Amino acid sequence: MSSSPGASAPGLRRGGGTTRLERSRELGELASRPEEPAMHDHMHDHRRLGRELNLFDTDPLMGAGLPYWLPDGAIVRHTLEEYIRQAEQRAGYRHVYSPVLGKRELYEISGHWDHYSEDMFPPMDLGSEQVLLRPSLCPHHALIYRSRSHSYRELPLRMAELGGMYRSELSGVLGGLTRVRAITLNDAHIFCTLEQAVEEARAALELIGRAYADLGIRAVRHRLSLPGEGGKYVADPDLWRRATALLREVLDGSGIPYEAAEGEAAFYGPKIDVQIADPAGREATLSTVQIDFHQPERFDLHYIGADGAKHRPVMVHRSIIGSVERAVAHLVEAHGGAFPPWLAPVQLVVLPVGDEQAGHAHELVDRARALGLRAEVSGPDQGTLAARVRAARLVPYQAVTGGREAEADQVAPRLRDGRRLGVLPAAEFLRGVADRVAARGTELWAAA
Repeated sequence: MSSSPGASAPGLRRGGGTTRLERSRELGELASRPEEPAMHDHMHDHRRLGRELNLFDTDPLMGAGLPYWLPDGAIVRHTLEEYIRQAEQRAGYRHVYSPVLGKRELYEISGHWDHYSEDMFPPMDLGSEQVLLRPSLCPHHALIYRSRSHSYRELPLRMAELGGMYRSELSGVLGGLTRVRAITLNDAHIFCTLEQAVEEARAALELIGRAYADLGIRAVRHRLSLPGEGGKYVADPDLWRRATALLREVLDGSGIPYEAAEGEAAFYGPKIDVQIADPAGREATLSTVQIDFHQPERFDLHYIGADGAKHRPVMVHRSIIGSVERAVAHLVEAHGGAFPPWLAPVQLVVLPVGDEQAGHAHELVDRARALGLRAEVSGPDQGTLAARVRAARLVPYQAVTGGREAEADQVAPRLRDGRRLGVLPAAEFLRGVADRVAARGTELWAAA
């Protein structure tokens, strides 16, 4: 989701500056790494599956790199966003909303305009002012923090937002959900004391690990992203030394193996990148944790310490799943469209054997929906029972109801992995499904 060199070959420079690829890596707020356009035709390619499963699509009148979400895709997205919000709330984050526009001056202060303007949409003139579609959320969060005075007793202050941002990607590199121009970022900024920074960053890594387990995805490696030669980085050696030392302490204290990579840092500081891989083995960054001394100084942020004096906070940038678009793309490919039960667009399909059981089937769906489940009926008008079972192969749970089952208010459940649970009372089965969905994770049924 970061920008790319586009029409320029990797490594070529424009006007003596850095390439778009280099600036994307320097920026680093968006938790993703630029890749070559995905041209593989793997069976799990999210572009193919996304259209086959009616998750998302595009239209030339909306524009390249601006996908829209169909109902089933919107369910996946909404469920994922709510999961993130709840996880953050449990971890002590407070959520905010901030506008997707900002004055050019804002991004001049943050440094984005100097380091990243070529990858931002052009300024829009509003009277005597120029406004921009934002390329990141951190300047807005810095202003929100600055709008009120803060005591050391309030820290750490954890501010989170699922917010829109925009990147002026060239059309030749756009594709599916992984390279888009309108992005929804799962972003958060923790304002804390220097003494709190390591623990806050470590807790963010733990939050990322728990989310990966619930989503059924895995990190292939962790990377400590450092500045490289010739890039446009903040010219403050002490800043880089201090931030790098703290991130190494985070990784070493967490016992996580990692590799250092030069040239992958944000323009204002180093970061921890959590790397994933698609089924074809292509690697990308999904999640990031950064310790930032630069933005608090640029925005003159402070808190009142126990001594009554002003002190500069540290800003920890953190994203659990990066962009929602890239996260959904990876989930589609990692699971081949067979989402974990809690995330599946349809969680239960009820299959009446004949028309005589249609009433029982619809009653079961109503009861399932009352439990918060996403359930549908697939009746005989949609084909033979075998054909309907095959059509619902990606749905986690199927419940067959024939004459005897309908009469006794029972079902014959089938799990997506091929297991059959025998004949169960309908209430017991529905409660079992609801319990598994509520527990999240990837397990289809409780162990015996």
